[in-house]
Amino acid sequence: MQAMKETTVWENSAQTNHVYLLESDKMLAYIRKGTHEEFWFKSPIRIDKRGRKFELVEPNPFTGLGGRVQNIREVVGSKGQKYIVNLDDNTCTCAGYTFRGACKHTKELETV
Repeated sequence: MQAMKETTVWENSAQTNHVYLLESDKMLAYIRKGTHEEFWFKSPIRIDKRGRKFELVEPNPFTGLGGRVQNIREVVGSKGQKYIVNLDDNTCTCAGYTFRGACKHTKELETV
């Protein structure tokens, strides 16, 4: 997981850039510009990076909202795809979880 500050120059001056916690093309959380408050998504959402610019933020400003960062795992699916499982919410970014609300990835990590 990487904390990335958006540096995109927008045509619309009302658009603001924030700091995002990213895992590949998934956004797990963000910190609104000018604040230190973390907003965590219930399930990671896909972010389209085309036409946007980011820079790495070191050290990572995300504290994990009560240890939440430690409760997120990346798993590899049967065909090599990478998914993010949130152990706190028992959610996954795979298509099976999206359609059925359950998947083998969350069940496998429950037993670990």
